[in-house]
Amino acid sequence: MRARLRRKWRPPLSLVLGGSLLAVLVLPVLGVFAVELLTPATGRRWAVGIVVLGAGAATLVLGYLLWRLILSPVRALGAQAAAIKTGSPVLALGRAGTPEISEVAELVLDMAETLTARELAVRSYTDHVTHELKTPLTAIRGAAELLEGDDTASDETRHLARTILDAEARAERLLAAARQVVAARTPAHRGTSRLSDGLAAWRERFPDLAFSVDGGEVALPIALSGLDIAVGHLAQNAIAAGASRLVLRASQADGRATLFVEDDGPGISEGNEARVFEPFFTTRRDTGGTGMGLAVVETMLRAQGADITLAPGQKGRGARFAIGF
Repeated sequence: MRARLRRKWRPPLSLVLGGSLLAVLVLPVLGVFAVELLTPATGRRWAVGIVVLGAGAATLVLGYLLWRLILSPVRALGAQAAAIKTGSPVLALGRAGTPEISEVAELVLDMAETLTARELAVRSYTDHVTHELKTPLTAIRGAAELLEGDDTASDETRHLARTILDAEARAERLLAAARQVVAARTPAHRGTSRLSDGLAAWRERFPDLAFSVDGGEVALPIALSGLDIAVGHLAQNAIAAGASRLVLRASQADGRATLFVEDDGPGISEGNEARVFEPFFTTRRDTGGTGMGLAVVETMLRAQGADITLAPGQKGRGARFAIGF
């Protein structure tokens, strides 16, 4: 475990808490004795005033120690964890607090660094694999196109070439989807957006869908780039399912924003409801579906602290998703 805190002696938590409890117990008793001792020399009013000032000073000292040894390090650790969540690097904390808090902080930061390293390794591996596969896939596509375009080739050879081209195209789509999933795990879509901000672009991008918006000015705690990814994939799925209309409803209650996305397609069968967010699960494999669209959306939303679920709707009346922020 790498040291991330300045190593200085600090009292253990048991001593801090025990001393605080002891001070709470002893100070009133000492105050009573002090008043009795000071009264003959200064008078009772002055004696009480001196004791009150002393108790106030002792309380300030005790409060500072509790803030310095417990509250401040815990807040610093919380701020560091929040920064790591947004993609910032793991940095050392300047305040150690008690040994127990220091140890917990070390463990939390080490865990964060380990998870960050694993994330980077997955991203690097995915980029490497997709890059290395691009060249052989290009060669396969070129060879298959030559076979398909050969006038002397038999129908069987042309059919085989077409099968190879379809398989190559699917492999390209899967690699692109894998890159999207890895990219979606990066919390890069911080900000605020509204449905009205992207409506015109969505209508132009998906002319076969009639968009209906309710709550277009409700502020959603996600950048337009992230909202575009979510709505874009759900719109693509709706079109692939034969839908002609997509309803977007945004609302806000109790400090929580919710976005419902509903289409008028055939809906999702009960047998597939539990699997719709599984990577590579698709019912349209024969028509080029990769099964990665909803996985990309779910991964991206989780990285932003949001979630997506399959909301209940009328059977056979379209798919309905709820995005909670």
